[in-house]
This record gives sequence, structure tokens and C-alpha cells, in this order.
Amino acid sequence: MGVTLPPCPVPIGAYLPVLVADGLLFTSGMLPLVDGQVAVTGAVGGERTVEEGTEAARLCAINAVAALAAHLGGVAELDRVARIVQVQGHILSAPGFEDQPQVLNGASEWLAAVFGEIGRHTRLALGAYALPKNATVELALIARVQPG
Repeated sequence: MGVTLPPCPVPIGAYLPVLVADGLLFTSGMLPLVDGQVAVTGAVGGERTVEEGTEAARLCAINAVAALAAHLGGVAELDRVARIVQVQGHILSAPGFEDQPQVLNGASEWLAAVFGEIGRHTRLALGAYALPKNATVELALIARVQPG
């Protein structure tokens, strides 16, 4: 798909980027980072369009998969992902903006394209008044993995 996974994003607080519990991998919230910098900032429905928010969601998903790959031991280990179970997305939203699900499609469609049927997932798309570093989207995912 022409995407090179970046290194696992460095946490900006006192938390782990990925944690495993009972065969499930939980990522912390991922921002739309490119080269370690937030690439898309501002509220959708305000200074950002739905299309820009969708791209931010895709970048968040790329960073979440990069975190999974780093935790599992490399890109080749992503074959151990048995299912993307859930995506949770928070979209920085201008007052009155109600199309958060459309914005989060940027992540959902990318995950389905990369992983196929096992990339289809449940999800939660919420509007937010503020997000870290004024990021347009913050995303976390839960994946089930096979033992390595």
C-alpha cells in the first residue's frame, strides 16, 4: 500500500505504548504523527475538513500498527495478528460537528485494506473538545494475536 511503518511512537507521558493481556494487544492513544511531529492539528468542522480529519485518522492507524509491530518484534510478526478487535477514536470537533464516524473511516478503511477481513473491527467514534498537542484525532486499538 506504499506505506512504510515508522518507528513506534514515543510516549509523551508515563504509560506504555502497547500492553498485552490474555492474547489481546492494547495500544495507547496514537496521534497523527509524521517524523515524530503532530502532522494534523485543529478541530474538524472548524479549521480542518472531514477529508483532513480522515487523513489524520489514517496516520493514527499507521502509528498504532507501528506500535504493534515494534511490540511483536518487527513488521514480519504482524502476521500473528489474528483480528483487529476494536478501534477507539477521539476526533477534535468544532461545536456542532457530528460526522466523527466519517472521519474515523480513514483508520477503519486503511486497517481493512492492510489486514483484509481480520482488519474489520468494532469501533467507538467520539467528539472531543481538546486532544493532546491539539491533534485532530487520537486513536487506540485492540488486536488479538496468536502466540509467537
